[in-house]
Amino acid sequence: MNYRMQQKVVIVSFLFVPVALLLLFLIYPTLQLFRYSFTSWDGYSPSFKYIGLNNYKQMLFDFPEAWHAIRNNVIYFVLHAIAIPLEIIMAVLLTRTLRGSAFFRFSVLMPYIINGIAVAYMFSYIYNPINGPLNELLKAIGLESWIQSWLSDAKIVNYSLVVVSLWRYSGVHIVLFLAGLQSIPKDLYEAAEIDGANFWQQQRYVTLPGIRRVIEIILFMNVSGALLQYDIPLVMTNGGPGSASSTFGLFSLQTAFTYNNYGLASAMAVILLLMIIIFSSLQAWIVKDRSEA
Repeated sequence: MNYRMQQKVVIVSFLFVPVALLLLFLIYPTLQLFRYSFTSWDGYSPSFKYIGLNNYKQMLFDFPEAWHAIRNNVIYFVLHAIAIPLEIIMAVLLTRTLRGSAFFRFSVLMPYIINGIAVAYMFSYIYNPINGPLNELLKAIGLESWIQSWLSDAKIVNYSLVVVSLWRYSGVHIVLFLAGLQSIPKDLYEAAEIDGANFWQQQRYVTLPGIRRVIEIILFMNVSGALLQYDIPLVMTNGGPGSASSTFGLFSLQTAFTYNNYGLASAMAVILLLMIIIFSSLQAWIVKDRSEA
């Protein structure tokens, strides 16, 4: 066996395990998901009946709750997108030599490290309308008119849940922005300062182009995270009051595990996958660097 053949054997040997795992845990389940979406499978019967596109038609035309859930997902995405400039500003401040900056870097990442279920239970206590710390704080500072039933009022429940999501995920976004900022050569800032650029001009013409790839990653995380959001509303409200805080992911889980309609839930999962691909491609096109063109 010559050297070139030995090299190919070694490469194939190292790639066999990850490729096999990819096929087993990603490709095969995805193909099965598409298959089940064309059936009326209830999740436990040994056989199922193919019903064509009926699940997709039912989801699109007979389930207004699903579209209401998607609207709630949009609230998550929009508010997280609005928070991105604030996250960039926080990252810029933390890159400077501030006293205690290392502690603050660790602090912003802590919410992401904490278990999501624990975070949900913690904020359920904070939002408690009877003895919750939030209402007690508002009462103590004389803002009794701001006291709300944060998780039982259909008008504000989604915004209350988005605050929890922002508290949990903004930290990891800041850390990613920090990594992007530290990869920008300091010479660019020095050259911009020599040319007379002030702080905000430096951020516009040096920082933002330098972290464009990181912004693309954060936007993709926002799209996928917003559309897949289910754990916070599941634990804190179970989609309530009524279905006011139900998200598309939570609605899909309830369809599968509560109503035992795995065929319809699979169709929802396929549509969710397509939405993530479409919106991610669209935002990638929007933030695409067209300077060379």
